Amino acid sequence: MSDTRERLLDAAEALYAARGVDAVSLREILQEAGARNATAVQYHFGDRAGILRAIFARHAPEVEARRHALLDAYEDGEQGVRPLAAALVRPMAARLADPSGRAYLQISADVVNRPEPIAPLGVRDDPRDSLCRWRAIVEPLLEEDAARLHRRFTAILYSSIELGRRARSGPRTDDRLFTSYLIDVVTAILGAPVSPETRRLAAERDAARR
Repeated sequence: MSDTRERLLDAAEALYAARGVDAVSLREILQEAGARNATAVQYHFGDRAGILRAIFARHAPEVEARRHALLDAYEDGEQGVRPLAAALVRPMAARLADPSGRAYLQISADVVNRPEPIAPLGVRDDPRDSLCRWRAIVEPLLEEDAARLHRRFTAILYSSIELGRRARSGPRTDDRLFTSYLIDVVTAILGAPVSPETRRLAAERDAARR
């Protein structure tokens, strides 16, 4: 059973990365995996959201461990916005070295870059989750208006899209420059001041909602 599950997961990961989550049917995953039982996907995962949760869970241990280690270093004295930008980027960028990791990064970018969240990247409030911990540590460093305008999500979205783009371009011999520059840009996103125009427009929007 576990072999079938892994083959289904491998097939889903490859297909979702190549064509996008919405363009792949459960039947195609079955065919790609060579599964004989027509209900194998439902048995092992339930539905598409279940497959996505399993893909994210496959990569979570390494990503979580790396991010928690960087956040530990920050809390032990490595202060500033850039180390926090690095804690967001580096654990995911490390997956560029692995074919399955590159597929995961493309899927992650697809999942996060849509109006309605899909289960794996929904709202998470578990303090054991490294991204939740990252959000909590970053928030006090942001201007109040920047936090209100979801600056942290903007940083997550940008880094996810750029990592997915890098993953699609194929394996590289060296991702260090790309990673360092992406950290620079995420640092700028987190630390950029909110302009007077944006403050005014946000206030007008909020007043209209009352």
